[in-house]
Formats: sequence, structure tokens, C-alpha cells
Amino acid sequence: MLALGVHNTLEILRDREPGIFLGDQDGNEVLLPNKYVPEEFEIGDQIKVFVYLDSSERIVATTLEPYATVNSFAYLKCTSVSEIGAFLDWGLEKDLFVPFKEQASKMRVGSWYLVYVYLDEDTNRLVASSKTNAFLDNTLVLLSPYEEVDLIASHPSPQGWNMIVNQKHLGLVYSDEIFQKITSGDQLKGFVKKVRPDGKIDLTLQRHGFRGIEPNAEQILKELKASGGFIDLNDKSDPEDIKEVFQLSKKSFKKAIGTLYKARKITIEKDGIRLVE
Repeated sequence: MLALGVHNTLEILRDREPGIFLGDQDGNEVLLPNKYVPEEFEIGDQIKVFVYLDSSERIVATTLEPYATVNSFAYLKCTSVSEIGAFLDWGLEKDLFVPFKEQASKMRVGSWYLVYVYLDEDTNRLVASSKTNAFLDNTLVLLSPYEEVDLIASHPSPQGWNMIVNQKHLGLVYSDEIFQKITSGDQLKGFVKKVRPDGKIDLTLQRHGFRGIEPNAEQILKELKASGGFIDLNDKSDPEDIKEVFQLSKKSFKKAIGTLYKARKITIEKDGIRLVE
């Protein structure tokens, strides 16, 4: 079955006056209009196209690259508003429709909006919604602290910036973690600080201090966790004992545990180092 709103790899079946007809393995066909037909092709070739509905609500293929695909978020510009809703430029000939009921605030021509693109099951049309939180779910968050994630800036709050995480979840970067200008729609790389019991995600835009400054610190943390949270080595220990456990020089070990101590990840005791719970 031809999938609307995504790229399909189809076989070139025949060449006709309006363009070339493409087909899938199930016998479904779609037209690729002449304006998108490659200069050189042969019947039987495979071609990658984006499939959507044209202005007459007919399934059609294009080689144009949309700014968004179905079930994804994008930051798009409003091109027109009618009595039924707004229309956004998403890189194709036919603009993307946003019904009034799916507008978090009334859309205006020339303004940009963060939206979610989806297939309306009632009309079988590709539409968008600026009520983005409705398409995010933090019920089950399978992310770990320090994990790198893809972010889209959603909207500011008194605490910082709300972020869409991996196109699935909602997270927050606190104001004191932001050292750059951010605007809605920005696509960023970030890192998980914490996943709270209620599913809320604390984020940072910088690698965690001890990871960015001292790569050996992560190794020590892993060893601490594997040892039940305590290791009988500290900055006073014999260099050979440190090397045997961590394969580090005493100088590197002291630098690493110093970074962890400043980050409040460990305590340094008389007889060893202990992981902070």
C-alpha cells in the first residue's frame, strides 16, 4: 500500500503524457508528473518519491523534499488563512492544512509555527496541529542520564525552555543551563540530566561537566557502581593499587576524582571514595 506523507521507493511502470506511473509490490500505482520526472530513466527502475495528496485530493508523487514527514514536528511559515483554517509552506506545491481546531493560537500569515504533521483518519488527509503537547508522551521514558538526544525548542517557560525530545517526549532545559540564544523551532543536540519518577525530563545543552572535562571520571563512576558504591582507593593510595584497578596513573586518578567531587558525584573519605546516592 502506498504510504502517504513519507518517502516511498517505487518501480517505474510506464511513461505516459502526464508523466510516469510508479507502482509498489501490491499493485498500487501513482503518477509522478512530468515536472518531476528525471531526465534519464528506464522502465523497471526504482525511484524514491514523496507521496501525498494534490490540490484535487488525488494521490500524487513528487521528488521535491518536504520540510516534514508524517508523524514528525517542524517549524513552518503560514502562507494563507481561509474560512476553514490556515495553510503552511512545507516545501511542496500544495501547502499543509491546519484546521482551526488544531491551532493553539490563531495563525497569522507570515508567522512561523511549530507543528506536528499527522494523517487525519477521518478524511485521509495530511494535516498539521500547533497543539504539539497532545502528540508527546512521557508515560514511558526509556532514556538514561547523560544520554545524547535530539531536541526541538518548543516554547519558553518561567523555568527555562520546553524541548521536544527525540520527537517523542517533552523535556525542560532550565534557565541556568542555557548559555545561548534559543528560539522556537531550533534543532539542537542535548543531554539527559535526569528522568523524574513522574516522567518529566531534565535536560542540559552541555555535556555533563565531568564528562566534558575529565573522560576518566566516567570509568571511575562505573567501577563505583559495580562495587556497590565504595572503593577503598583515594588520592593517598599507592600508585600501583590505582593502576591495578583503573589502569590510570595516580595523577589522572586524582584529577578524575577531583572533578567528581566538585560535581558532588562522590565523597572522598579516609579509606576510599564513595558514590553519592
